Amino acid sequence: MKRFALAALCCAVTAAITVRPAQAEADLDVGSKAPALDIAHYFDESDAKVTKFKKDNVYVVEFWATWCPPCVASMPHLAELQQKHRPDNVHIVSISDEDRETITEKLQEPYPGKEQSFAEVTAPYTLTSDPDGSSHRDYMLAAGQNGIPAAFIVGKSGVIEWIGHPMELDEPLAQVIDDSWDREAFKQERLQEEQFQEALQKFAQLAGRGNVEEAGKMLETQISETTNEEFKERWTNIRYQFRLLTGTAGEEDFKHYREQLKELKGNGPAVYRFSMQLYGISQNDGDLGPLVDDVLTALKTEVETIEGSENKVALHEAIARFYALKKDYKSAVAAQEKAIEVGDELSSTQKRRLQLLLDELKGMLEGDDDKSNEDTPSEE
Repeated sequence: MKRFALAALCCAVTAAITVRPAQAEADLDVGSKAPALDIAHYFDESDAKVTKFKKDNVYVVEFWATWCPPCVASMPHLAELQQKHRPDNVHIVSISDEDRETITEKLQEPYPGKEQSFAEVTAPYTLTSDPDGSSHRDYMLAAGQNGIPAAFIVGKSGVIEWIGHPMELDEPLAQVIDDSWDREAFKQERLQEEQFQEALQKFAQLAGRGNVEEAGKMLETQISETTNEEFKERWTNIRYQFRLLTGTAGEEDFKHYREQLKELKGNGPAVYRFSMQLYGISQNDGDLGPLVDDVLTALKTEVETIEGSENKVALHEAIARFYALKKDYKSAVAAQEKAIEVGDELSSTQKRRLQLLLDELKGMLEGDDDKSNEDTPSEE
């Protein structure tokens, strides 16, 4: 297998599993005393200014930015949590290191998918700006956090109890509130996560250098020796993809993906995402084998019932791509023409992209026809 394809494998297997980012060596960790806050701007003057953390109160210190889509997506959830837990003396403080003007402008915009502005959506909790970056240094950098959004739960004694993504706050926050939170167990989980990430990097290096046999042995060792079921499942999922990408997949691997397709039946968008993950593997020299037909069957089933023109376009285009993998270019062209037909409401840019793929598929069909004619013996 080409070396660049194995390098792509490293990206594919990492992207396909849900993992937290690898942490740099941290001065601030779970169990550390939470640093005091010195925030420059509060966007609601009625919000209480938070500096030191009051005993028997619980705080969520969250870091965000206007340019960060996951941060924006987390806003309604943070608002919901604040409203739910306000009687429990919970205070959510969200901090950006952008300037005041940038955030003020953003707050006036409509929030996507809601008949409210950003200011209205975020009104239940405390939204702030700290352009000098002091809070970011004291928390994000000190804790080795590499990306936003990121949240820190500060417990009733002023100690950091939890660090993670704000969309995962619900359970740990509730347990910190009712004093059932097991801080030490969570610290152990974080340690295991770091060890997993270190091993994953070693595997990626082996695969990236083209050491297929050694990388495969490492996977088997990790699966057999890992006692934590979550990490065992992660390594097993990586192995399935590794086998597809290295052309060593067998019936066990195909069965795994067929079962996933079965579970996704009736969820058109999920089937589409699943199919495009497999398509990405095929584009990196992976061999999907009989899965091409399985995916085509699933896509054609979903496109019959899915609602929304954009969803239909996506499924028809995926069908076209999988027919092309079978070298059935006639069916691929027909599927892509259908995608364009149902995509009247798409933007001109989206339509142009669809047409480019159609032209490419027509070129493949013409080339296939020419080859067939060359291979056909003459009557003479």
